[in-house]
Amino acid sequence: MRTFQSLHVRAHFDWEEGMALEIPSVRVLVVEDFAPFQRSICSILSSRKRLQVICEVADGAEAVQKAEELKPDLILLDIGLPTLNGIEAARKIRKRVPESKIIFVSQESSADVVQEAFNSGALGYVVKINAASELLVAVEAVLRGERFVSTRSASHT
Repeated sequence: MRTFQSLHVRAHFDWEEGMALEIPSVRVLVVEDFAPFQRSICSILSSRKRLQVICEVADGAEAVQKAEELKPDLILLDIGLPTLNGIEAARKIRKRVPESKIIFVSQESSADVVQEAFNSGALGYVVKINAASELLVAVEAVLRGERFVSTRSASHT
């Protein structure tokens, strides 16, 4: 597990107006048990300055604990996790930290699994094979309060 201190507001200079603007940063908890893919997710997120990874964990029980402790704005959650699967972790997180938005990032693409993910309180679902092209699109959609479903999923819920 890695925890990072984050800034809640970043300054951005508006060249046309000649003044600094404050852009709120988005605090992200990444939950993925496969270390190379966890690094890939963090690398994708790092391309957007306002997305701040505040913690990375590799199991569902720890995800619930860290979500409650850190109260992230956004949680990227795998389904196949040790200790507690992602669907059950999401249900617990929604009860304890309802303001956190959840996006599943999983290799599962069946309609039943996608539907169960949304039933657990998620707003987004990205199939891992599409993460490079769809993760940031999903993050932006979910942050606007919209649902996002990966193009490779069997169901567009």
